[in-house]
Amino acid sequence: MQITINPELSLRTIELEDAHAVFSLTDASRAYLREWLPWLDFTKEIADTTAYIEGCIKGHEAKSSLSLVIIFRSEIVGVAGFNTINHSNKIAAIGYWLSEGAQGHGIMSQTVLALLQYAFEDLQLNKVEIRAAVGNAKSRAIPERLGFTKEGTIRAAEWLYDHYVDHVAYGMLASEWKQMKEK
Repeated sequence: MQITINPELSLRTIELEDAHAVFSLTDASRAYLREWLPWLDFTKEIADTTAYIEGCIKGHEAKSSLSLVIIFRSEIVGVAGFNTINHSNKIAAIGYWLSEGAQGHGIMSQTVLALLQYAFEDLQLNKVEIRAAVGNAKSRAIPERLGFTKEGTIRAAEWLYDHYVDHVAYGMLASEWKQMKEK
């Protein structure tokens, strides 16, 4: 699957052939990403990224998740998608990360908008959620900028290396997406 957002930015289903590029990007951004992502210490070599991608492919085949590489100016700069897709309840949870060097171009806002469109118009879901650590201002800015509703705080939602962090939960309903598009 490929989603072209603009001439410089697109999303594509992650593939095994992306393992080297995704691992290299992760490794180069390790200190930056480690502040908010709990999996960096488990990603020590390309084989770890390959195993991750294999899991992504299985999730996509089962229609329970969808992981996409973010391609900006012909380079992979991050990963985004639906960490979970619950077809019974018509809800998906978006997750994302972007390399430090790719910040400041509006890439993630545009990526999340494309994911929302796909969720509501192609998958016919009713709700999309995003959760981010309370202190992760950059990640929280995305749903806040895009008109998500802050639904609450989940205490001790994630173990981050040596401490728990609370998450802020954001949601957008299909009806809210439709109203936003009409404006």
